[in-house]
Amino acid sequence: MQPFLSEDFFIVVGLGNPGLGYVGTRHNFGFMFLDCLQQKMVPASSFKYVKEYQAEICAGKLAGRSVWLVKPQTFMNLSGRTVRAITAELALFEMQKVLVIHDDLDLSLGRIKLKKGGGDGGHNGIISIIEALGGSDFVRMRLGISGPLRGDDTIDYVLSPFSEGEAMAVTDVINRGAEGVLRLLKVGVDAAMNQVNRRILDQ
Repeated sequence: MQPFLSEDFFIVVGLGNPGLGYVGTRHNFGFMFLDCLQQKMVPASSFKYVKEYQAEICAGKLAGRSVWLVKPQTFMNLSGRTVRAITAELALFEMQKVLVIHDDLDLSLGRIKLKKGGGDGGHNGIISIIEALGGSDFVRMRLGISGPLRGDDTIDYVLSPFSEGEAMAVTDVINRGAEGVLRLLKVGVDAAMNQVNRRILDQ
C-alpha cells in the first residue's frame, strides 16, 4: 500500500476487536468511529486489509490532510503491533501525528476527552501501543462508555453491544468526535481540545 507521504501525513487508529461477534460492542467504539470518518474521506475510499500491518486501512484526505484510518486486526491487547509496524515503515516519529480513538470506562456515555500523552488508564489497547512505541506521547480521543453496574463483570460489559436506549448518545458522540478530528487536522490538537473536551449529554 502506497502512503500519501507528506509533511501533513497523519494516522488515526480506531481500537476494537475483529470479527462479526464484536460488531457494535462497547469495546469496538473506535472501529465504529472510523466508519464515520471513512464517509468523509476524499476521494471516497474503502477499508482494505494490509497483511504487513495486520490492519484494515482506508487512505485518503480529511480536512485537506493526508490520512490513514487504521483498524488493527490483531485483537485489542496486541494493537501496538499494528501501530509500530506502520510508524516504523513510514518513519513517522512525530507521535502527535498519531491519534488513537478508544472506549473509556471512566467516562460516562456522551462524554469525549481529547488529550496528548498520559497513562494507559488500564486499557489493554493503549497498554499495547505504549509498550510497542516505547512512549506515550501520541494523541488519544477517549469515548465514554460508562461503567458496569456494581457486581457486573467488566469484560462481559465492554464486550456487550450498546442498547437501543444508548443509540442516540452513541451517534451524537461519533458525530461530534468526528468534527473534533477534522478540527484537529485543521488547527492542531490544542485548539481542538477546547471544542471536544466538554460534556455533551447528561447521563
